[in-house]
Amino acid sequence: MNKEIKQLIDEFELFDDWEEKYSYIIELGKTLPKLNDDEKVEKNKVSGCVSQVWLTSREEDGKLFFYADSDALIVKGLLAIVIKIFSDKTRIEIQNINFMDIFNQLDLKNHLSQSRSNGLFSVISKIRDLR
Repeated sequence: MNKEIKQLIDEFELFDDWEEKYSYIIELGKTLPKLNDDEKVEKNKVSGCVSQVWLTSREEDGKLFFYADSDALIVKGLLAIVIKIFSDKTRIEIQNINFMDIFNQLDLKNHLSQSRSNGLFSVISKIRDLR
């Protein structure tokens, strides 16, 4: 497990209840840089999400960097978590990340609606499909 993932899990453990964790997730979303309107186009839209979600990437020195935005605050926070986990990695590193394990360690499965979970997995699927 890399240091970003470990740090994320450690940060989640600092909070006693899910009300605080939801607030933290929303705060994480506020740290995401906004996408430009020309990036919020159909080809960057993630299907399978109830909210509007856009995902872009760039490659530099063999590593992928992801950028995302949403019209929902909690979703933006979840996108920030996904970006912390998957950004600045090679394609092979991205394929080897066990997101289900991280998802369970953060206890998101028990605290996200089925539609939000499905949307989150749609984002991860799109990240892994980038070639």
